[in-house]
Amino acid sequence: MLLEFNDIDTYYGDLHVLKKVNYSIEAGEIVSLLGGNACGKSTTMKTIMGVVRPARGTVIFDGQPIEKLPTSERVKRGIAPVLEARRLFPRMTVFENLEMGAYLRKRGAEFDQDLDRVYSLFPRVKERRNQVAGTLSGGEQQMVAMGRALMARPRLLCMDEPSMGLSPIFVDQVFDIIQQINKQGTTIFMVEQNANMALSIAHRAYVLQTGQVVLSGSAAELRRNPMIREAYLGEMQVPAA
Repeated sequence: MLLEFNDIDTYYGDLHVLKKVNYSIEAGEIVSLLGGNACGKSTTMKTIMGVVRPARGTVIFDGQPIEKLPTSERVKRGIAPVLEARRLFPRMTVFENLEMGAYLRKRGAEFDQDLDRVYSLFPRVKERRNQVAGTLSGGEQQMVAMGRALMARPRLLCMDEPSMGLSPIFVDQVFDIIQQINKQGTTIFMVEQNANMALSIAHRAYVLQTGQVVLSGSAAELRRNPMIREAYLGEMQVPAA
């Protein structure tokens, strides 16, 4: 197992956000985390990255507990985030943003290989490499954010709402690229409100409600689940006559 949450409790002050949450992600999977607003999805990602520390429970990555480690150490061990709303450095160029993804590594042949990989996945990023990142469209910024994370050579890519604010064309492109990244060997844990798209590419999924896992299973199983179809896929269930 690559990543495990074991009975994680997370608080913001007195607010109990994650309540004895358990996840497990195997190497090579795409796992999607679904749920409504303020249910604990982004807190899950912050807990993985060390921005939020759990009050109780353990976070295991590659067999080792990491819940007490700083974010930088988690990145060194192979976890990289693609943050909600991209969070690029807007006054830096695209190339400089990509460089920041590799800030814990030395420049050299591996850096150049990773840069070539990013440019092959995102030809538009290569075209815009000397452009100031803040002048890019939302879809282009999302591609740079994904490329920046890949520059860390992650084993686990944690993606928070990758389709947020994107046009339908860019959404399709981004999800196609997520699948390519996964096929190249990177495990992906993805928070996404577009449940239909998320379940179309995920292997498995979890559903959070008010900080608790209420459903889990294969993506195909969840797509057939009546509750999921009505709550997240917009399909009303018609009662039998």
